[in-house]
Amino acid sequence: MNRPPALNLSDFGPDFTWGVATAAFQIEGSPAADGKGPSIWDTFTHRRDRHGRTPVKDGTTADVATDSYRRFREDIALVRALGFGAYRFSISWPRIFPAGGGPLNRAGLDHYSRVVDACLEAGVEPWVTLYHWDLPQALEDRGGWRARDTVHRYCDYATAVAGALGDRVRHWMLFNEPLNIVISGHVTGAMAPGRRSLPAYFAALHHVNLATGLGSRAVRAADPDAVIGTTQYVSPPIGSGPGRLADVAERAAHAVLNRAFLEPLLGLGYPWRTAPLLLGVRPFLRDDDAAHLLADLDFLGVQYYTRLRAPFLPLPGLWTVPQFGGAEHGNELTSLGWEIIPEGLGMALDWAHSYGAFERIVVTEGGASFPGEQVVSGRVRDPRRIDYYVRHLAEVAAARERGVPVDGYFAWSLMDNFEWAEGFEPRFGLVHVDFATQERTIKDSGYWFAGQLGGTARPPE
Repeated sequence: MNRPPALNLSDFGPDFTWGVATAAFQIEGSPAADGKGPSIWDTFTHRRDRHGRTPVKDGTTADVATDSYRRFREDIALVRALGFGAYRFSISWPRIFPAGGGPLNRAGLDHYSRVVDACLEAGVEPWVTLYHWDLPQALEDRGGWRARDTVHRYCDYATAVAGALGDRVRHWMLFNEPLNIVISGHVTGAMAPGRRSLPAYFAALHHVNLATGLGSRAVRAADPDAVIGTTQYVSPPIGSGPGRLADVAERAAHAVLNRAFLEPLLGLGYPWRTAPLLLGVRPFLRDDDAAHLLADLDFLGVQYYTRLRAPFLPLPGLWTVPQFGGAEHGNELTSLGWEIIPEGLGMALDWAHSYGAFERIVVTEGGASFPGEQVVSGRVRDPRRIDYYVRHLAEVAAARERGVPVDGYFAWSLMDNFEWAEGFEPRFGLVHVDFATQERTIKDSGYWFAGQLGGTARPPE
């Protein structure tokens, strides 16, 4: 492993935000507690085809997950013990509006009020993500992100949550990784709602972008002091194909995977000249949408795990499906087959900064899963994860030296959890979870952060 020179996190300065991240569906469990309605992920994970097969690789569901709906105080105490000053968690929309809209479920909102209070009591700043993929199933039944009405229901939801929690929550993120919502959910079918349709893709792309723009103003109106951002998975794509066609595939993939999710929010429109496929969005555009797409953002959340590969297809420049993994230069792979290529994070940060539109950029997710992690004598030794963070944080430090205004980093994840369609096998956490007993055990990577950030957690002798 080509680890850079020793990295001291204190060198990032006292104003740099260090945090860990989770998502409601991946950790909470309690899928029907206190009046919660079903989400598309509840439906997706319980789906069976005629052969009894499930879309989740290990056949599991998140009905229990890490039981964090009931154990949130224990988990927030871990955040503090590891030395992190911020905790990024998401709100479950169907806990607030079980039917997607209509009557608000006060019990669900009260739960998140208690989570916020627990963070503040522990000296941890809450960073709230409004949408981390768990659309109310009732809205999906009425068209989901294919329907323009979902944009308005999202704004109602954002208004209600920001109005209720804005007196204590400063940082808000509107969406988590629209790329996965739109492409994995509506083209490849790998994630909920599991659709495979180009018309669904075009509609979802535009409506999620529209909800980002209109949602930013809804949050601002409900909480004038809010610091508003949204997160984007940013990847410098790698083109593959014969000769110049690799370059064509790469430029088209960059337009489809990155630019189509950011440039409309900045008033630049959709990059259909580079990726003519995006002309399919036009039927969903209305005359005043250009103004509505403009997002009122204080920061951009950049998320990066690996560079996406852009395979050449028979229609270069029209469509390409992203692929993970495939190390071509001997780079290490994670347990999911994702290539570890830290310099991709530096490239992603440079690209985001190149627009000159953001005074602040925050790395809102980064992390890796590795095989064979077990508790032995009360300890989980995960040196590869420590190396992963050292190498990626070195890229953040270098980007800051180049003038990129990165002022925060959130590790994914606080603890092992339900990794969407992958199930429970991938373990990204700084804290190991025994899913049978729910026992939490801090990994060596967690102790590494604690030692760097002044946390109280210490490894057993």
